[in-house]
Amino acid sequence: MTTQPEAGQQSSDGSPALRRCVRGDLEEFASSYWGSQALLSPAPDIPADGFADLFSLAAADELLSQRGLRTPFLRIAKNGTVVGDNQFTGAGGVGAEIGDQVRDDKVAALFASGHTVVLQALHRTWPPLVDFATQLSVEAGHPVQINAYITPPESQGFSAHYDVHDVFVLQIAGEKHWTVHAPVHVDPLRNQPWTDHSAAVAAAARDREPVIDAVLRPGDALYVPRGFLHSAKALGGVSAHLTVGLHTLTRYLLVQELAALAANQADLRTALPLGFDSGDPAQVAQHFEKVLPLLVEQIQSTSAEELAVRLRRRTWSGNRPAPLGPLAHAAAITSLAVGTTVRLRTGLRYRLVPGDPVLLQLSDRTISLPAATSEAVARLCSGDEVRVGDLPGLDEADQLVVVRRLMTEAVVVATPH
Repeated sequence: MTTQPEAGQQSSDGSPALRRCVRGDLEEFASSYWGSQALLSPAPDIPADGFADLFSLAAADELLSQRGLRTPFLRIAKNGTVVGDNQFTGAGGVGAEIGDQVRDDKVAALFASGHTVVLQALHRTWPPLVDFATQLSVEAGHPVQINAYITPPESQGFSAHYDVHDVFVLQIAGEKHWTVHAPVHVDPLRNQPWTDHSAAVAAAARDREPVIDAVLRPGDALYVPRGFLHSAKALGGVSAHLTVGLHTLTRYLLVQELAALAANQADLRTALPLGFDSGDPAQVAQHFEKVLPLLVEQIQSTSAEELAVRLRRRTWSGNRPAPLGPLAHAAAITSLAVGTTVRLRTGLRYRLVPGDPVLLQLSDRTISLPAATSEAVARLCSGDEVRVGDLPGLDEADQLVVVRRLMTEAVVVATPH
């Protein structure tokens, strides 16, 4: 069977997106820093020429003034307090019957008064970051989101806090002073926000020595694992950075899916008695004694394959594959011919299972194909450009049928001539 690279494995081209985020050897980063230590990567130590190709202040202005953004793609804050949407949105005007379109004039006034502008989900709205997030999610094996924080001079958008996902900070413009402290709550889950430990967070930020205390300049990067406390303040001029968040998959995710599989046990679906008092420990204990062995039985009888099916459905849809132009793609299907070159859609998560039939498992469905197509489908899923007519094991007519099927399913796309 064939799958895409899992977390911790490097892609054949050397993980180009991840290399832009960290200095040094990627294997060392994976073993010594991932999830456990913060890491500062100065621009001269990163094999890339800054991040200007990914984002800029001009890009932020374009998004805020010309792209018709709506909430929640924008957030505005000052000193840890988030501004209400009604202070920077308004009606879309004639022909746009919406009431929450971003108002560039209102954003300008708030920014001029010291507010931080947060452009959210840029991995869906700004093309270079769409491509970057798609590549990084494939390399890291964890879903990726990207926000931009644009801060006025000498201003701070958010006080010390922790995130429930890992973060790469990429400095785009200006200078920003970052302070990072060790966790007060290690490896927080998504339902364990920093506000649950706000007093401990404030005390640690005030009293403990930071693990990183540095000024980031354009081209510098900073890795902050989930749970690590951090705050930042712009220095001198306008500062902008990207926060590349990796929504870390955890062992607890496996526990959640194992518990969900317990719904297959009829005895676990049995109703509790009429008049049951859920707050009475004695009554709870009576049923806990019955539930526990049933749950253990379900866990012990679950196969890795069953668990993987559920995990695919839940996690593979975290990032979409590379954008696909519907009109151009439909035209490419219509004009498909021997000699057309195609390739796997970048960022598509799949699992290929040889057999009769061949199964191509995607996040939301499974495609069945005849056993005779096994070699050809494996070649199409390799990620390389492939010419229709050169696929192994099939004549040209059958190659056209298979490629057209996989194009219709948006698995492969035609490459430019």
